[in-house]
Amino acid sequence: MESIELDEADLRLLSLLQNDASLSNKRLAELAHVSPPTSLRRIKRLHALGLIERQVALLQPDRLAALTGHGLTALVEITLERQGAEQLQAFEDRAVADPAVQQCYRVSPGPDFVLVVHSRDMPDHLALSQRLFTSDANVRNVKAFFSLRRAKFDPRLPI
Repeated sequence: MESIELDEADLRLLSLLQNDASLSNKRLAELAHVSPPTSLRRIKRLHALGLIERQVALLQPDRLAALTGHGLTALVEITLERQGAEQLQAFEDRAVADPAVQQCYRVSPGPDFVLVVHSRDMPDHLALSQRLFTSDANVRNVKAFFSLRRAKFDPRLPI
């Protein structure tokens, strides 16, 4: 892995972008105490280094639900029968390719994977279960925990 050096200005820019990626470059520069050209150059560098993965809009699920329906969010534990590198990678590849899977974690100890999945309704969740779990002979155990209420969601990393 390459050596990456960050100074206080880089860290301020990263922190500001985590809070509001829609800020103009001029405003980011003001808040980070750098010039606009410096801000733009540093942000491009942070993207090129892969420190900024992507910029997205975070939707408010309860407000969106009034228009599209709440759907179901579940945390799903998956234990595989065989945990060889090839089997783990094969399941992970299938899980991350499925659009219903919002997050996929390989974990230890306990289950092999924890997924955060979102489905329109119970029939859609059943289709997801059949697609990812039932049809895979290597899946030994699946436990789904359905979310009743999201008390906190914060994708920011501490800097």
